[in-house]
Amino acid sequence: MTGGRSTTRLAILALAGLLALPVLALAQEDAPRTDWGAPDLQGIWDFRTITPMERPEDLGDKAFLTEEEAAERERNAVERDIELWEAEARRTEAGGSVGGYNNFWMDRGTRVIGTRRTSLIIDPPNGRLPEMTEAGRARRADGRGSFSDRIQESYTDFSNADRCLMGFNAGPPITPGGYNQNVQIFQTPDHVVLMTEMVHTVRAVPLDGRPALDGSLAQWSGDSRGHWEGDTLVVRTGNFDVDRNWRGASAGMQLEERFTRVDADTLEYEYTVTDPETWVAPWTVNLPMVRSDLPLFEYACHEGNYAMETMLTGARTEAAAAAAEAAAK
Repeated sequence: MTGGRSTTRLAILALAGLLALPVLALAQEDAPRTDWGAPDLQGIWDFRTITPMERPEDLGDKAFLTEEEAAERERNAVERDIELWEAEARRTEAGGSVGGYNNFWMDRGTRVIGTRRTSLIIDPPNGRLPEMTEAGRARRADGRGSFSDRIQESYTDFSNADRCLMGFNAGPPITPGGYNQNVQIFQTPDHVVLMTEMVHTVRAVPLDGRPALDGSLAQWSGDSRGHWEGDTLVVRTGNFDVDRNWRGASAGMQLEERFTRVDADTLEYEYTVTDPETWVAPWTVNLPMVRSDLPLFEYACHEGNYAMETMLTGARTEAAAAAAEAAAK
């Protein structure tokens, strides 16, 4: 194994997999294949889940929920949605929190991932992100865009999600969050293409062994190369543009994703992030996706309207006030 998978993680997976691995092996025998014999990853995959990225601290070393606990969380998620749908409208107040979309637009999901883990992070063993470096914390704070408490002076001060360049859950790596939580996969013998519903980001991954791009050619979604390890597609990505500022990651971040078709309705997705300039250790997420029969929907964002102009009004107002004050002296 590569990508910083630690021996600690292997030990945990061995314990957790005493029951799961035989089921996985049996399920893979029935997983569909393409006409050229490769595992068939094609289709639309839903990655909504109420399982949090990080394990809540009060759960300590509890890695899995019981069936009853998982059912209760899923029931609470449904009840919360109903409560929010039926809530009375509330007006926002100038100078206060403007809130967000109403619940009609949200699509967080209502399911705990099938393995009933208490977090999507499976390594480190505590289910939480490793400590960030000082440089990583600074990058993360600088990239909050419209979610920060400062007035942005230029469109370049906003995040790529604010500017509709990249979706906040589209990745890579793919991470649940908010809405538009689907990815469509296409295959040929030499390529795999991933198109996320969020902002319709398209990533074409060559499988033909071609070399990676020169390190100076940074890209929003990085530069990906894939290969098969048995029935698992392994995709390694580097050359990320640091200005995408994903979780404060540096330009040197290395990503390894693993896609395994478990059965007709399940795609096992796992990724490992290695970035010593940002986190003191690599970390790994496991996110099973579920096949969807629905098509991808449009995500128009705010391109072509006046959202960015409005978002910059505060800075223009401050500049005008300062100019008026200077002229009055």
